[in-house]
Amino acid sequence: MPMADECVHESCAVFGIYGHPEAANLTYLGLYALQHRGQESAGIAASDGKRVHSEIGMGRVADIFDEDRLSKLCGHLAIGHNRYSTAGQSRISNAQPFLVDHSRGIIALGHNGNLTNAARLQKELEDGGSIFRSTTDSEVILHLIARSTEEDADLAIADALNRLEGAFTLTMMTSDLLIGVRDPHGFRPLVLGKIDQPNGETAWVLASETCALDLIEADFEREILPGEMVVIDAQGPRSMHPFPVTPPKQCIFEFIYFARPDSHIFGHDVYSVRRELGVQLARENPVEADMVIPVPDSGLAAATGYAAESGLPMEIGLVRNHYVGRTFIEPQNSIRHFGVKVKLNPMPSFLKGRRVVVVDDSIVRGTTSRKIVEMIRHAGATEVHMRISSPPIISPCYFGIDMPTHEELIASSQPVEEIRAHMLADSLEYLSLDGLLKCVAPGKDEYCTSCFTGKYPIPVQFKDSQLSLFREIRTTEHRA
Repeated sequence: MPMADECVHESCAVFGIYGHPEAANLTYLGLYALQHRGQESAGIAASDGKRVHSEIGMGRVADIFDEDRLSKLCGHLAIGHNRYSTAGQSRISNAQPFLVDHSRGIIALGHNGNLTNAARLQKELEDGGSIFRSTTDSEVILHLIARSTEEDADLAIADALNRLEGAFTLTMMTSDLLIGVRDPHGFRPLVLGKIDQPNGETAWVLASETCALDLIEADFEREILPGEMVVIDAQGPRSMHPFPVTPPKQCIFEFIYFARPDSHIFGHDVYSVRRELGVQLARENPVEADMVIPVPDSGLAAATGYAAESGLPMEIGLVRNHYVGRTFIEPQNSIRHFGVKVKLNPMPSFLKGRRVVVVDDSIVRGTTSRKIVEMIRHAGATEVHMRISSPPIISPCYFGIDMPTHEELIASSQPVEEIRAHMLADSLEYLSLDGLLKCVAPGKDEYCTSCFTGKYPIPVQFKDSQLSLFREIRTTEHRA
């Protein structure tokens, strides 16, 4: 995933396919394309129309699945999931897809998002005798489905989902159905594609982003609408709208950071939006300088736009090491900024004696940005001007992004000038909220901007202290 300042953690990825003889293999490839949305665990569940089998593991897709594991996933129907934890501990019992066997058969589920009423629902279910095996809010959905009094699987799912609050983009499957759902606000993306096969039949695909469709050579059909539930069987997809009509509030941070730049989501090409953010940033916050450099890879598209609008040359002043995993062994002797330097290395030949504009997508805690500024100065830059292609992040997200609490977000308590001084930059400017929304017009009212405004589209049931306690409880509890 692109490296932002002390990254807000990735959202999860979901994928599903119906009607293809190599459903599991294509799901593997789809998850590979969506790896940027989660590297903690991955899983695939597949069905031949009668039996459902799943394989899950910790780590990245290519490390979990080999030919032997994929060969066990037989059938024409499969769903997959890449996980980054936004609720629940990092352990195998939290890896998805989840499976439950109940009176109507087996249901498998992959979830992207966060349920804001999960704790209340879980307590209610436990009081009624439910036993939870994981510490993630996603399992609540399966228990609600199992307890529904509706006979048909799709109606039971719709019945259960109406009790949920918060963000939920889902792929689900029974032994013979593929189901995709976006919550009424449509916080997270979900797209529909199809593959026209040589035998004349059509395979249908659901994915978090279109980049997954591209890899498996599926044609993009459309986005699943906020509040829509799509049920796919041998007759193809049919659409249901089981939720009350609600104004869409899609996550604008998908454009700023999460989605792959080659994806098309929420009606826009991600790269085009990010480049336009840089153009708008240059219009709002010009500065005299010799060059523009991006913080790779998160600032690349915006830096391209900033350079084009400002007339300044863009150079690769920071080189990213793409082969750094999640963990590495730090040397016992002290190396300044080791955690950043192992990922980024400045280019003194380009930076020495130059006035530099550094473009990044966001600042969260401020610690990484400060280290980057110090590294660039150490490489010989005479001036370092930071430009951020989003507004200041002042509030946590409760809808599928594992952001820090208010106390940890540097912009929640410090004005821009204090942040600039902390970062040791010559200047610091953010893109305005109006400027951000201008780049996604005309649908600007359809986006959630709560991380920049503190105004949430739905009530949040706990404050930061309660959220921390909720996470601690769900991390330490052992479920039978």
